[in-house]
Amino acid sequence: MSHIPYTPTPIDTSDIELSDELKQLVEQLARNVHDIWAIGRFNEGWTYGPERNDALKQHPCLIDYEELPESEKEYDRNTAMETLKTIIKLGWKIENK
Repeated sequence: MSHIPYTPTPIDTSDIELSDELKQLVEQLARNVHDIWAIGRFNEGWTYGPERNDALKQHPCLIDYEELPESEKEYDRNTAMETLKTIIKLGWKIENK
């Protein structure tokens, strides 16, 4: 099977600045992103392991969000932040009720 070259083209959100309230929401969303990822892994039979091992289905990040290395938290925060920025860029409003 031949692969067609893939060039990611995300929506440019560089002009979107999140409010302080939305910046606080980023951390809550990041924690949820991690939890959803972890549930998916658990459902596929993965367990915690000190090193990633695909054959044994072990992963070192199958731990509470608070225990993650900062680099992993940043990955989840970036996902959450870019999602919020994209929603705003597409013309939606996010309001706290």
